[in-house]
Amino acid sequence: MIIDSETKRKLREMNAAELLDAFERLDERTVMPLNHAEVVGLAVDNAYGGYTDAKIQRLVKRAGLRYPQADLRTIDLAEERGLDRGVLAGLDAGNYLGQRLNVAFQGATGSGKSFLLCALVKSACRGRYRACYIRMPDLAEQVAAAALKPG
Repeated sequence: MIIDSETKRKLREMNAAELLDAFERLDERTVMPLNHAEVVGLAVDNAYGGYTDAKIQRLVKRAGLRYPQADLRTIDLAEERGLDRGVLAGLDAGNYLGQRLNVAFQGATGSGKSFLLCALVKSACRGRYRACYIRMPDLAEQVAAAALKPG
C-alpha cells in the first residue's frame, strides 16, 4: 500500500512503526476490493499480532527459563510418566494465575520437574503474565540473603 513520506514520518514519531510496516506489507491487489475500514482493520490485526508475539518473547526471555523450548502443548503424556492430561490442561488455562496461586513441583531427580515448570512459565507468558522460573535452593538462598539485609 502506498503511504506518503509525511504520514510515514508521523507514524514513526508516534512509535507506530509496526502499524506502518503492516500497511506497507498489504498487497494493492488484495486491498483493492476492500473499503477503508477493512484495510485499516487488516493492517491493525497484522501489527497487533507482531506486537503480541514480541511481547510474549520478551516475557519468556525475562523469565530466565532453563529450558526455553519447553511447551505444555508438546509434553509427552506417556502413561508411565504419570502425568494427568486434565491437570496439565488446567494449568495451561492459567486459572491459578487469576487466583494469585503459586505452583511448586516435587519429585525424584531427573523426573522432568524443571522442564515441566519451564513449560508452565512459558504458558503463563503466553497469557501475558510476568513469571519467573526459580529452583528451590536458589529461592532459599535469595530469601536468606534478603533476611540479612537491613531495612
